[in-house]
Amino acid sequence: MTKTAVNKKSEKTFWERNRDSGGYLLKKKVSDIAYRIVRVFLLFGMCFLILQPILNKISISFMAEEDLYNAMVIAVPENFTTDNYRLAAQFMDYGKTFLNTLVVSLSIAILQIAVCTLVGYGFARFEFPLKKFWFACVVLMIIIPPQTLSTSLYLHFQYFDILGIIKLLTGNALNLRGSALPYYLMSLGCMGLKNGLYIFMIRQFFRNIPKELEEAAYVDGCGTLKTFFRIMLPDATPILTSCFLFSFVWQWTDGFYSKTFMGNVSLLSRQLQMIADRLDHYIVFTLHDATGASVGYTNAIVATGTLMVIVPLIVLYLFAQKGFVESLSSSGIKM
Repeated sequence: MTKTAVNKKSEKTFWERNRDSGGYLLKKKVSDIAYRIVRVFLLFGMCFLILQPILNKISISFMAEEDLYNAMVIAVPENFTTDNYRLAAQFMDYGKTFLNTLVVSLSIAILQIAVCTLVGYGFARFEFPLKKFWFACVVLMIIIPPQTLSTSLYLHFQYFDILGIIKLLTGNALNLRGSALPYYLMSLGCMGLKNGLYIFMIRQFFRNIPKELEEAAYVDGCGTLKTFFRIMLPDATPILTSCFLFSFVWQWTDGFYSKTFMGNVSLLSRQLQMIADRLDHYIVFTLHDATGASVGYTNAIVATGTLMVIVPLIVLYLFAQKGFVESLSSSGIKM
């Protein structure tokens, strides 16, 4: 085809090219536009379903009690106030509780990921007796809800003993409930919150890393541990980032283990559960209103407390967004 013919072809209008293609070009253009429109509506609907409850809580948190029962007030408060945040912070003892939750969540997340990484690497690279059986137990940890084991966990840590040694020496078993120690022990033994899922994810990641990397390290004189820490662990940064963020967020909002074992430790998830009762007590005994808190005002304070619990997680995501998205995409490609 000569240069002149190419220029003439490029000078054709859309309708001329559509006529030459037998109408295919128009059909393709219409289908592309329709696909984009449908995609926009689907994405908008999904985002709205996710964000609408949060936006609704933000709106309610700045409303005075009279706005809650005003039919003219829908999203924008007429009587703007920050008293809801002050009361919620007071009822949850927010400063102390926030610090306790941060320390517990951060330490538990680090401990869980450290232990689960070793176990996941062992499942991916080594052969040992009953390997399939133990991995089946890991899968069961993912499937079986922790509430199923609540009675046995309660009794085990209420009368904690190691092969009867403690009872033999002291005459009584130890009661570890009411402290964070049982949860640290469970996390150390890979029996903490969602530990089975972390082991599974890390195991799948290491299985897809070429063994030639380890073999080359062995040839250079590295031992098993040195190869793991110097070669394999840096490559596992994406999946470890994902698992750490999952562990931190789930621990931050956990209500089951914190209520079962850490009853004497003030955590945000437990304080949030008691905020309605404390509001009613405040209105009756402090404000001397025998009717107590109304349903709408109680929901507003609970919504405010919920926002105060999840805002640190949103801030964490904003700072870790790039690494989190990269870790998910990288782990998705390798898995």
